[in-house]
Amino acid sequence: MMRIMPGAMLGVVGGGQLGRMFVQAAQQMGYLVTVLDSATDSPAGPIANDFICADFADQSALEKLATRCAAITTEFENIPADSLRRLAKSCRVSPDADSVAIAQNRVLEKQFLVNSGFAVAPFAIIARHEDIFTIEMADLLPGILKVSQFGYDGKGQKTVADQAQLIAAYAHLNHPVCVLEKFMPLKYEISVVVARGSDGDIKTFPVSENQHANGILDISVVPARIPQQLAQQAQAIACQVVERLNYQGVLCVEFFVLQNDELLINEIAPRPHNSGHYSINACITSQFEQQVRSLCGLPLGETTQHSAAAMVNLLGELWQYGEPNWNLVLRHSFAKLHLYGKAEARPGRKMGHFTVLSASTEVALQQALHIKKQLHHSHMQS
Repeated sequence: MMRIMPGAMLGVVGGGQLGRMFVQAAQQMGYLVTVLDSATDSPAGPIANDFICADFADQSALEKLATRCAAITTEFENIPADSLRRLAKSCRVSPDADSVAIAQNRVLEKQFLVNSGFAVAPFAIIARHEDIFTIEMADLLPGILKVSQFGYDGKGQKTVADQAQLIAAYAHLNHPVCVLEKFMPLKYEISVVVARGSDGDIKTFPVSENQHANGILDISVVPARIPQQLAQQAQAIACQVVERLNYQGVLCVEFFVLQNDELLINEIAPRPHNSGHYSINACITSQFEQQVRSLCGLPLGETTQHSAAAMVNLLGELWQYGEPNWNLVLRHSFAKLHLYGKAEARPGRKMGHFTVLSASTEVALQQALHIKKQLHHSHMQS
């Protein structure tokens, strides 16, 4: 594959914070970037070299993007696969439409994983109300009912304990196709960001240990505090996933770790991931630079972690009484603040993150929790 060198125009479909961080990484390397997004005030749009404000399925906008860009990537998985196929007729697109189509649909994703021999939690597909009465309840309840598409950060899912709750939840979600997953008692949740280059080279980032609150990632600790053998196993599985998908680009594999240390794949995300943001400050190459390198046919960057890290998400609740007191973060010499430039703060909305670096995982986590507590305490006092 021909290498695309700095000075070329790259495209990104989607203008959220992942797009913003891609733009920053690409511009730092000397590339120009055009962003396509329907929101005029998206995080990525204002800092891009060019911005096309249009729907992801707008044919003339897609044509304009394809005409001006040497290569195009995506910043989240809910881009219509047909739009990616249309773009691919004119220029290089990574990840490809087939990979995205699988990862954006829970049913196709589960079927791909099972058919490829990967372990997942027991599940059943509910495509219509009648399906509820044909599944083996004892094998799947208590469980979590999830819509097959457009669910993220805990949206589009309900915990159900019995058949009555399942019936109510399916009606409430108002979605034709759902997946019911058995609720598994977890030891912890981890994730692996992995990149595959145009030459088939694969590099994994260190394993992230993730803590969630209300379905949204709260804190990531890296490297994960797990046995080395388990970390290596998770990285090996992530490599197998990108190979089986014939995937080019950056992808994240989220895992459940059961009480007996068995690994189950929760889901895959065909893009950089919230749990990989620590790599901007803690690794030789960030997940976003890796995305640029893979897209442009360049050799992948080294992913070695030079500092232990703890990353904390900053959600809209912090802005309830005005701008948070950022001095509480910035006065710490090993804390790195990243704000996404979003115009409106809403509860549960990811507005930014901060990462604390240290020689030790425990120290990084303690410092991060201390700063988080101060920020929230300051917010409550104001």
